[in-house]
Amino acid sequence: MPPEQQTPPSTPRPEAAQPLQQPQHRSEAKPRWTERLHGLGPVIGLVLLCIAGTLLNGDFATLDNAMNVLTRTAFIGIIAVGMCFVIISGGIDLSVGSMAALIAGSVIMFINWAGPASGSPLLAVVMGAVLAIVLGAVFGLAHGLLITKGRIEPFIVTLGTLGIFRAYLTYFADGGALTLDNDLSDLYAPVYYASLAGIPVPVWVFVIVAIIGGVILNRTAYGRYVQAIGSNEQVARYAAVDVDRVKILTYVLLGVCVGIATLLYVPRLGSASPTTGLLWELEAIAAVIVGGTALKGGAGSITGTVVGAILLSVISNILNLTSIISVYLNAAVQGFVIIIVAFLQRGRR
Repeated sequence: MPPEQQTPPSTPRPEAAQPLQQPQHRSEAKPRWTERLHGLGPVIGLVLLCIAGTLLNGDFATLDNAMNVLTRTAFIGIIAVGMCFVIISGGIDLSVGSMAALIAGSVIMFINWAGPASGSPLLAVVMGAVLAIVLGAVFGLAHGLLITKGRIEPFIVTLGTLGIFRAYLTYFADGGALTLDNDLSDLYAPVYYASLAGIPVPVWVFVIVAIIGGVILNRTAYGRYVQAIGSNEQVARYAAVDVDRVKILTYVLLGVCVGIATLLYVPRLGSASPTTGLLWELEAIAAVIVGGTALKGGAGSITGTVVGAILLSVISNILNLTSIISVYLNAAVQGFVIIIVAFLQRGRR
């Protein structure tokens, strides 16, 4: 072939490859900054709310009010810690409020029976507290088995048990309320009303549960498995993770948290009725997602959940102390918060 007809071999131009590498570096750096900002979002929101509450009402920035907010946060906060594990794993539980109501009613009936039967009111109260945790674990186990072995979606399972739990409480209470006997109620009252070092007992329990939850999520193999399942369940199965076992344990953990929250709640009023725990599931889910946990699962933190629970309680407290809007719209505010956060998270994995 003549030289003029030969096609010279094409050679790569190094300068052409250089521009393709730089955008890739920027695209990797951008999510890290957005994730950091997203993690700080709940804290910034809480700080701004506290400033606004102080400006709107001077009573907001008092120690007594702060303890009141934290005490009322404890119930939902403890449940939210367990709910955080469930949502990170890609699940959901709509029944926690009804579960708490049934556990409260069952504990009250048991203590009222065990007090005279055992001859020791203190022993009856202690056994009632243990019963609350056991019932929570059993209900959580039932959820886990139905979801994993029964292959039913968590939404459907917990939507069904939401009605079942509350219906049984209504049946046991005959449509009214179950109430602790006076002497037993006085003996049980310090669990809610007592303080240690000036901090109410429920707040101490909330702190302990949150610390244990954070250690489990971030420092154990189980916590890593929960996050892996939420990120990609199929990949987790290929990695030899016992997905069913982890999911069952996750719902058991949530049930235990509901039991702990309930045993703290019972002495507050000393009674349980069909309205006990109403909308607790909304508040717990809102606390988790406001705290930065991804709705699709795979990412979240106990610290963010705690901040989210406190933030929602602060909103409720501000509504109680001011007259910006009616306190009856508190649930509506939480609903709007869930929708807004879900909208902001729509692009997250």
